[in-house]
Amino acid sequence: MPLPRPGARPRPHGRPRPRARRRGRTGRPAALPVALAAGLLAAGCAHPSVGSDRDDPTRPVTLTFWHGWSDAGEVKAIDDSIARFEKRHPNITVKAVGNVSDATMNQALRAGGDDAPDVVSSFTTNNVGQYCSSGMWADLDPFLHKSGVVKEEVFPGPLLSYTQYRGRQCALPLLADTYGLYYNKDAFRKAGITRPPRTMSELERDAGKLTRRTGNGGYRQVGFMPDFRLYQNSPDRLFAQWGPRYFDRNGKARLAEEPSTREFFTTQRELLVAQGGYGPLEKFRTTFGEEMSAQNAFLRQKVAMHMDGEWRGLMLRKAKAPFDWGVAPMPVPDDRADTYGRGCLTGTVAGIAHSSRHQNAAWELVKFLTVDTDQVVAFANAIHNVPSTNAALVSPELDADAEFRTFLDIVRNPHSTALPPSDNGDMYVTSLQDFSYAVEAGKVPDLDAGLRALDARIDADNLQSEN
Repeated sequence: MPLPRPGARPRPHGRPRPRARRRGRTGRPAALPVALAAGLLAAGCAHPSVGSDRDDPTRPVTLTFWHGWSDAGEVKAIDDSIARFEKRHPNITVKAVGNVSDATMNQALRAGGDDAPDVVSSFTTNNVGQYCSSGMWADLDPFLHKSGVVKEEVFPGPLLSYTQYRGRQCALPLLADTYGLYYNKDAFRKAGITRPPRTMSELERDAGKLTRRTGNGGYRQVGFMPDFRLYQNSPDRLFAQWGPRYFDRNGKARLAEEPSTREFFTTQRELLVAQGGYGPLEKFRTTFGEEMSAQNAFLRQKVAMHMDGEWRGLMLRKAKAPFDWGVAPMPVPDDRADTYGRGCLTGTVAGIAHSSRHQNAAWELVKFLTVDTDQVVAFANAIHNVPSTNAALVSPELDADAEFRTFLDIVRNPHSTALPPSDNGDMYVTSLQDFSYAVEAGKVPDLDAGLRALDARIDADNLQSEN
């Protein structure tokens, strides 16, 4: 959500692992005292301990809040948020611990006890299914009802969808991320292109026009690099433009029977062919610099169009990009042109630890961070992420230039989607990604058979996670 830096999403470019959240989160998880770490490991298989929702939130209490932010500016934004909360609730002191990984947090929640957090947050929306089904994150519906918060009115539908699982609302959105098409306006003018592409056929056409080769057959610039290993190009993000259904009503994988799956892979293959083929493009991709560095391929004008998140605009301004650029929604399939403006949504989520003995006080913090319009807007402005409530999205206090408003429109678009939660977290997305690498490299001779095998693998992983 923040200003990207190397991190959790993406991983090293050799094999990025898809996360609901994205970019700059590397760094090591927050260090824990040796004795505590050992205790958590020993308790890794323990049943989740039970906390209490009988506490009096008006009495003096200290809450522990674990989050994943580590960048200095982001940590300051969190600390400022906590200061605002403590001013409103002088009886509640919040101890914030940053740069905590999901693995560390999950171990602590299984162990419970005084060292476990009260309030938790995660960048990985794909893990919400695990948080809800395991009971490690408390059900928030009773707190919402008690506070008179109508969640369907407060949060955009797609964001609300990735914070619940099988009827259990165990998390709430805490800012959002979405993805758009950054494009080099100078390159567009030179190629005689007057507007960004809106359909996949236009993307293919424009990508060919914008691709510039060298005398020896190499590249100076590609129009749009479709390789799934590039930066934010996790296949699920581009696939979102088709609005696919990953699972049937019984939770069984259905990618083999989903018509858009073949369309998606066919489109990606056509994009590769239009610009020279997978081999040459993949070779060129290996010359790109790190995503979050000054050697970013879009910033260095090695790609003329690029899928990226809302944070990239601020980075381009800070880097003083030497070209005119703009942002538009990602193109959509030609036969779904009426859905143009949609995009892939994800974000940070926040909840209450099941083991917290101060759940009512913890709810006051979660409610403040996720529901309070002024707070959501202030936090979004501070770390340049998309606000996650309907009121904040239209707030006049929101710092939103023309490019950033593109992402606000994507969040509000009724066709925008988020990945469905699953019992096994993001394992099914990882399976899709591995399969996609093989497809683009020409290692899947029979796509139909490959998709059936992919479904079987996802179902087997889900079954194992349930046992």
